[in-house]
Amino acid sequence: MNMAITDRFSLSPAPFSQGLGQWSREDGTFGTETYASYSSAVVVPSDPDFGSCLQLTKNQGGTQRLRFTCQTALATGCYYKVSARIKAVSGSRPSVQIAGSVFDASDDALTGVQLAGAAVTLQTYGNVIEVSAIVGQGSRPGVDMAWGMDAAYAHIGLDLTGPVGGVIRIDDLRIEDVTPLFFSQTFDVLDVRDFGAIGDGVADDADAIEAADAAAQGRTVLVTDGVFRMGRDVTINSKIRFEGQITQLPEHRFVLRRSFDLPTYADAFGDEVVGFKKGFQALLNGADHEVFDLCGRQVQLTEPLDMAALVPNRARFEVRRVIANGMFEARDSTAWADDVVTASASYDPNDPYKLRNVVNAASIKVGSLVSGNGVGREVYVASVNPSANTLTLCQPLFGAAASQSYTFTRFKYMLDFGGFEKLSKMVLNNIQLQCSGRASGIMLAPDGVVFEVLDCLINKPKSRGITSADRGCQGMIVDRCQFLSNEQSLQVEDRVTTALNVNSNDPKLRNNRVVLFEHFAVLSGAGNLVTGNHWFHGDAGSNGIRKAGLIFTQPNCMSAVTGNYIDNNYIEMTNEHEAFPDFANQFSFGGLTISGNFFISLNLRSDFSWLVVAPYGAGHFIQGLSVQGNVFKAVNGNVERADRVDTSRADLAKGRYRNIVFDGNTFNNVGTVTINPVVINHDQNTDAATWNVSASGRLPFDGWARAVQAVQPVEQTKSGSSDVFTQPWAQVEQGADKSEVRLKWGQSTRGRANVTMRCDTPV
Repeated sequence: MNMAITDRFSLSPAPFSQGLGQWSREDGTFGTETYASYSSAVVVPSDPDFGSCLQLTKNQGGTQRLRFTCQTALATGCYYKVSARIKAVSGSRPSVQIAGSVFDASDDALTGVQLAGAAVTLQTYGNVIEVSAIVGQGSRPGVDMAWGMDAAYAHIGLDLTGPVGGVIRIDDLRIEDVTPLFFSQTFDVLDVRDFGAIGDGVADDADAIEAADAAAQGRTVLVTDGVFRMGRDVTINSKIRFEGQITQLPEHRFVLRRSFDLPTYADAFGDEVVGFKKGFQALLNGADHEVFDLCGRQVQLTEPLDMAALVPNRARFEVRRVIANGMFEARDSTAWADDVVTASASYDPNDPYKLRNVVNAASIKVGSLVSGNGVGREVYVASVNPSANTLTLCQPLFGAAASQSYTFTRFKYMLDFGGFEKLSKMVLNNIQLQCSGRASGIMLAPDGVVFEVLDCLINKPKSRGITSADRGCQGMIVDRCQFLSNEQSLQVEDRVTTALNVNSNDPKLRNNRVVLFEHFAVLSGAGNLVTGNHWFHGDAGSNGIRKAGLIFTQPNCMSAVTGNYIDNNYIEMTNEHEAFPDFANQFSFGGLTISGNFFISLNLRSDFSWLVVAPYGAGHFIQGLSVQGNVFKAVNGNVERADRVDTSRADLAKGRYRNIVFDGNTFNNVGTVTINPVVINHDQNTDAATWNVSASGRLPFDGWARAVQAVQPVEQTKSGSSDVFTQPWAQVEQGADKSEVRLKWGQSTRGRANVTMRCDTPV
């Protein structure tokens, strides 16, 4: 079977002079009746207007067809102008229109498409008129017959309508490639309508958009005005530009591998929020990009972003991905209201992470903060088992009753990753979360490694900046960020917001600025590195109270606090996340290095201290603590001492202190300079066989005088008028508070000596 060549040079049908056997009276397909044996159709060899032409009598009622029997192939992205010159000769004057019979690649006739152009009525005899129409696959303005992407070829011709009996003459039909009228390759753009996209919001344009992408070969795909529905996942490998909009179900993915940024997605969906959702979905699904760049755009949220719900096919994701360079703002909405449930439950410290017999457990949401008697700070619901009426907690409770009432508060977070099972290596870089006092900032996934928050601003969170409700904070990095409280105007005692918490090991908190929260960080794991930060939590009051800024809840925290500016708050070491807080066989308080920090207080009561140990059970002690090279400074008032033990629940076993280094620090307006080992300059002015030497409160954390390292006379020791050359032995832990030593001489002596004593045993 012949086929017309569509190379923009040989498109037109054969001239009528080559025989009417190539012109069908039906749809033009093989075997249909032609005009070769039709007595009312003849070839006129020399018409004065046309030269050789077809003279045809309309003697068929309704529509009379004329179709070229050879196929005219329909090339994707191409448009053809079909035209013919016609004149009436005699009889009734019919109407004439360009028409075609269209088929798909399986040779099935297409239905439901426009098969004829505009009809032209012949008004006078002998007057030459031209009828024309533009045909192609794409639905573009100016296209008379858009046949869609299923159209493979057509039999082109004319339709005659109107009264019978008229005689007309028809010049040879012409088919011209007019594709450049719609676009030019020099513009480097392909319009999706050229590939069959409809853009009515109803038809599924996924195939057409993908066809345009496949044909682009380095050019840009253009989505023109309209609403283009995509009924499935679509991946675009070319650059793409949007004048119209895409509509797609949330579960379907739209992956833009070359134009992967929020402005493009926002243009695609006509909305920054939807654009971000689809972009994040693509980020975790084959975008071939590590970074989803917001390009400085602002995304206004009226409800929390459930990040896991945006990617329903990804419960776990552990490949590095970055969301960067933009802002999220919480707008006024009831969707930010906390979910609060009060319910009774039973607790057994032998199963420390479980609450059992929880009334209406199904109403309690994962990620809820737990509060109640015996509950430490930053304890969250890690999982819920409604059928068993149990909750799993992220930390044990230190003193809960066997059965009691608890309050469960689920804060609403702007970026909530809590629905993932596991999420590792996710990075937020240069992101501003404008919480506006309506929303909290970030909820981490329940499991995962190395969530990074870099160069970000979390401004005015309602309750929390960054929350870990389980173990998704392992190795978390928070670097060069600002946390600005929504409670800056409140007195310290009225504040309830916390910048962040960590349940797992190895977080790095570096170079952050934290302003006027209740707490900066509650750290419940080990391996914490806290360096180069500035956190300040004071208020404008005078002689006000202060709260802990940095809280370690694992007794042996194996951590370093180095080079920070710690302003109007203190570092606290507790064991409030132990189900059995009394000391047994675990490590006790220690494993902590505090070095090179600036500690300052302003307008505070004298009983304030910058370093506090708060045991929640009896028998604990300090083992392995280094406090070196720090500056402790009180402004507008004096502070009694830099360190203290909070004995509101229990005291330390001071007779078990081990390996405490507390030296090289600078003290300004601090009443008692703390040091270990401490050198006491003792003057014994009268002869005595026993010298009572007091540490005068200078041993850290109310330490006992447990050891004497040296006794160095600084002048000749005398007994009466005689010189004494013997050395004393030391009796330690003397006096009511055991902070004295007694130097025992073999005789009554007097003199001056430097006595070096310790509150610990060195190993």
